[in-house]
Amino acid sequence: MEITWLGHGSFQFRLETGEVFVMDPWIGGNPSYPRGHEFSRVDAIVITHGHFDHIHDAVPLAKQFSPQVVAIYETCEWLGSKGVANTCPMNKGGSQMVAGVTVTMTHAVHSCGIKDGNQIIYGGEASGYVLRLPDGRALYFAGDTNVFSDMALIEQLYHPELAFLPIGDLFTMSPREAALACSLLKAKKVVPMHFGTFPPLTGRPEQLAALTATEVWTLDPGKPVTW
Repeated sequence: MEITWLGHGSFQFRLETGEVFVMDPWIGGNPSYPRGHEFSRVDAIVITHGHFDHIHDAVPLAKQFSPQVVAIYETCEWLGSKGVANTCPMNKGGSQMVAGVTVTMTHAVHSCGIKDGNQIIYGGEASGYVLRLPDGRALYFAGDTNVFSDMALIEQLYHPELAFLPIGDLFTMSPREAALACSLLKAKKVVPMHFGTFPPLTGRPEQLAALTATEVWTLDPGKPVTW
């Protein structure tokens, strides 16, 4: 699978068979979004929660490419009210097949209000996901969260080999908490995210690397890597 970090908490996953997943799309206004990156196809959009920096471009991308759009039930209801046709609502513990990948929704410790005009709408709860690829490997995409003890259950149930964890602090866990998350998840590699976009997001990958034996795989926005 080809992985491209799109800055902040947004990623593009391209399967060996060509299908493209976009995780938490934030393009417009994202200072870390790689200049010149354009989408040629989008088969699935997966949303962890409704904050602007994770859902900002879900509606325009969905209208352009007509992908399956995965989110918690309440967020899918909001997306449907904005004209997104192909929503795939789910809730924590549930699984569904999306563009050839088994998508399982997990818990996350975070909030999920959706900014809609001058009000904030209830968007359900924040979540994470386990993606089981056609070759049997699993990755865990935490979204925005603090560490929580049930990450040990995610390891026990799904055995993710790769984890995507926020490390920026302030709105998510810092490297200290992320190091504990690494020990609970027991993934072979961890990709840090949600750091450095704004000055208050002070956590850095080198700080996480100093606190964990898990391999810290630091990506550069816009530069694809293969897993």
